[in-house]
Amino acid sequence: MTPSSPAPPARLPGAAVRWLRSIGSWIRSAPGTYVWLAALFVTTVVVRSMSTDFEEDFLRQRSTNIHELSHDPVRVLISSAFWIDGGNWLPWALLYTVFHATAERWLGTLRWFAVVVLAHVLATLASEGVLAWGIRHGQVAPSAADTLDVGVSYALAGVVAVLTYRVPAPWRYAYAFAVLVFYGIPLITGRTFTDLGHFSAVLIGLACYPLTRSRRGTGEPRAQ
Repeated sequence: MTPSSPAPPARLPGAAVRWLRSIGSWIRSAPGTYVWLAALFVTTVVVRSMSTDFEEDFLRQRSTNIHELSHDPVRVLISSAFWIDGGNWLPWALLYTVFHATAERWLGTLRWFAVVVLAHVLATLASEGVLAWGIRHGQVAPSAADTLDVGVSYALAGVVAVLTYRVPAPWRYAYAFAVLVFYGIPLITGRTFTDLGHFSAVLIGLACYPLTRSRRGTGEPRAQ
């Protein structure tokens, strides 16, 4: 009696293989987006391991509030972009895939990164500058100088706005209007410094039009 031959290794169906290859191709076409997203996953896991009190103090030291900006602006402007307040990573993974990855594939990594940095840094300085003015003139409590302000939402708002120039006319104008309404209503109704920061980031993203001029109407990744 001859021994039976070992069963061949199980293989994924062809559709699943193609699907996985498509996902891999998409991720490789937007390396900056997914390296950043991977870093956010790691920091989110770290934050979830902390106690509530320690987490708040830890994030405040990496916050772009007036106190930290006045002591070490470069450090906090960089570090604040790698922490998510609230510890929920999955929604950001979706938003990064829809907006950041699309923008990076369209503009190329360097131009996309330029939009990210401009929106994150300038919107932070604008919102904290207005907050500092409010404190100086007695409109805001002095304790606001040490508020918690970390996260990646200003950069996202700037990228959402710059994608206006990726949308073909006449839908481009509807998209721009929707973005301005989405970020403008909280500014009118809430009037917080973060609402101002988000709306400032949108305006900065729209002002990045010169970075998009050679990429309008194309959907392929830009060669690096």
